[in-house]
Amino acid sequence: MERLRWVFLVLAVWGAIHPMYWFVTHMAETGTGLSGLIDAWYVNASTTGLTWDLTIAAVTLTVWVVAESVQRRDWWALVAVPATFCIGVSCGLPLYLFLRSRRG
Repeated sequence: MERLRWVFLVLAVWGAIHPMYWFVTHMAETGTGLSGLIDAWYVNASTTGLTWDLTIAAVTLTVWVVAESVQRRDWWALVAVPATFCIGVSCGLPLYLFLRSRRG
């Protein structure tokens, strides 16, 4: 289980860096900043569908993290919530699994 735990951490770091690279690249190329990036999420039906898919996944993950954190009294695991909404599900989910799998 210890190896799997570190796989989760590597995935969390990858999930933070890789998508952020593309977001920053887009903002640098268009010069529109965060508002332009958000506008791009709704440019067509495909991106709008993907945006809603990830939003629903983020809300679901948040409900799960909060419910389990309260039940387990594991307040450190709540750090996955801002990671999910500020970075993405690709970081928040593996980060939560990493934190959840620690001994204690």
